[in-house]
Amino acid sequence: MARLFDSVRYLKGVGEARAKTFASLGISTLYDLISYFPRAYEDRSRIVPIAELQTDEPACFRAFVTSSPRTHHIRKGLDLTKLTVADETARLNLTFFNQSYVADNLEYSREYYFYGTLTGDYLGYAMNNPVFEPVEKPGVLTRRIMPIYPLTAGLHNNLISRTVQQALDACLGELPELLPAALRAQYGLCDAATAYREIHAPSSFEALETARHRLIFEEFFIFSVGLSLLRSGRDEKTRPGFTVPALSEFEAALPFALTGAQKRVIGEIAADLESGRVMNRLVQGDVGSGKTAVAAAAAWITARNGQQAALMAPTEILAEQHAKGLEPLLAPLGVRVALLTGSMTPAQKKNARAAIAAHEADLIVGTHALISEATSFSDLGLVVADEQHRFGVAQRAALAEKGRDPHLLVMSATPIPRTLALILYGDLDLSVIDELPPGRQTIDTFLVGEDKRARINAFIRKQAAEGHQVYIVCPAIEEGEDESLRSAESWAETLQQAVFPDLRVALLHGKMKSAQKEEIMGAFARGEYDILVATTVVEVGVDVPNATLMVVENADRFGLSQLHQLRGRVGRGEAKSYCILFTANRNPETIKRLKALCKTNDGFEISREDLALRGPGDFFGTRQHGLPAFKVGSLELDMQTLQDAQTAAADFVSSEELPKRPEYQPLLERIKALFASTD
Repeated sequence: MARLFDSVRYLKGVGEARAKTFASLGISTLYDLISYFPRAYEDRSRIVPIAELQTDEPACFRAFVTSSPRTHHIRKGLDLTKLTVADETARLNLTFFNQSYVADNLEYSREYYFYGTLTGDYLGYAMNNPVFEPVEKPGVLTRRIMPIYPLTAGLHNNLISRTVQQALDACLGELPELLPAALRAQYGLCDAATAYREIHAPSSFEALETARHRLIFEEFFIFSVGLSLLRSGRDEKTRPGFTVPALSEFEAALPFALTGAQKRVIGEIAADLESGRVMNRLVQGDVGSGKTAVAAAAAWITARNGQQAALMAPTEILAEQHAKGLEPLLAPLGVRVALLTGSMTPAQKKNARAAIAAHEADLIVGTHALISEATSFSDLGLVVADEQHRFGVAQRAALAEKGRDPHLLVMSATPIPRTLALILYGDLDLSVIDELPPGRQTIDTFLVGEDKRARINAFIRKQAAEGHQVYIVCPAIEEGEDESLRSAESWAETLQQAVFPDLRVALLHGKMKSAQKEEIMGAFARGEYDILVATTVVEVGVDVPNATLMVVENADRFGLSQLHQLRGRVGRGEAKSYCILFTANRNPETIKRLKALCKTNDGFEISREDLALRGPGDFFGTRQHGLPAFKVGSLELDMQTLQDAQTAAADFVSSEELPKRPEYQPLLERIKALFASTD
């Protein structure tokens, strides 16, 4: 018997060239091959009489050859082989294109099983290029549920299917059972060998579903156990616990009242800080929910314990905004706030870094300048990453290395369902600010077509006349192959020259240099432009309280969660604010999706709707590290299995000394391989 991780060269028919072709699909070993799961299945198990065949519906039937096959040379490169078959219900003409060998393989008066698709109409029916097998031989191409594999040049489906079966026969006995028997019994899961057999060669659709359920559960379980081990390893890191002062002291210094959700999350953070273990916490909150005040509380606790806090923002203008907003909040509490960004003058940076190193600053707000070699902290105790999806794990780690195991707090304004958050950020503890401060206004949102263009342009002009500002977001930067997409460059030019020649129009997109983007966004924030035409680079940006209107072109090209983030750019001042969604797409599902945004301003409700309508792609598109590509599981369709696997993983890790149990070494090896391939 072959070993599980032997090369595919072990198999008959796999030479050096074919092994290279398999390698292009990520298949090098027998285990890789049996883990290359079908993407779909064809039901060739149901036998249909010829008279009941339906056009354009593939089917399997049994028939005698009633005429000797004849091959006709039509022209160079085209040979046709024709014959007639029949059963007790009807006759049928078969044609094979450039398959002259068929004449030697289909014998007159012999009975075969055929699988193919009927074509034609009342004038006559036929079938082209069906696959066939003699009735007396085992069904390989017919009389079975046929797996359909993802293909590449040089590998056809039948070849992959045959090769997979070889691998299963050769090494299935070597396959380790990763799920304990008690867990399989609890969740009704079949054993691993059965699952792999049935996923590649289903004996029935019921057996196939049982196999899929087992493999989906296994995928989610392995990932969840891995995350649990990461968390438990992280929890082993200790540092002296902070002394947490009374929150009432912090609240008394604020010019506003904290919401119940903010108080709850600050309490969760405080418990982490005084626990004696290193905090790794994600604070997730909707646009305007008050995450900055929560971060300020964490920085205040850190400063009261004689240590420094650092807040890293994705853009300079956002860092400047944070520093400007946090300084008046924290100064009355004795917390000194400093700013460090790349565009500061050399003298400014030198002075800021000197203050940081000398512990003359308690909270340092900045951009990537915080992680440069030139920046040294006196005693860094807390790292806060704002809009964390804009930072890779390496950048967060680089800032954390500036201290001795500092606490980590990451913040996200992208509300996602809790189950997905546990997958995206499963290595972090999760806090949710699910309440908006009182007085936070709702933004009226409207879905319109091109027929309302003149009215919307008049509304834009009205907002500008009242002294307010407008965002207009386009899905493309410049004109390209898809002429239906509005491009920011050409639309900004059209608006300035033809539509609003008397207004001040600016352009902002991601291909601009950072300094140019910062300058344009800063000028817009200072009121130097009436209209900012941009791409989604403004999705996360500076507060412009004077901006009252967000217009999104080709809104159907964006996910609901992304549209919600864009909408959150307005409504930050006292004036009534609006969001206009333009679309020419009349697809009912698209209209339903966009109208969901018009009905609510609740980001969590919108994310649930987005998940139901589009799947989790929008959420995972922001992940820069660590998320595996699940082979059989779907985070959209298999949510209950995911929840079961997460529960099972938590119970399993808490009850087992996993690294010390020899029977669990294969599970640990699989976990290590998974995380090594995804981080």
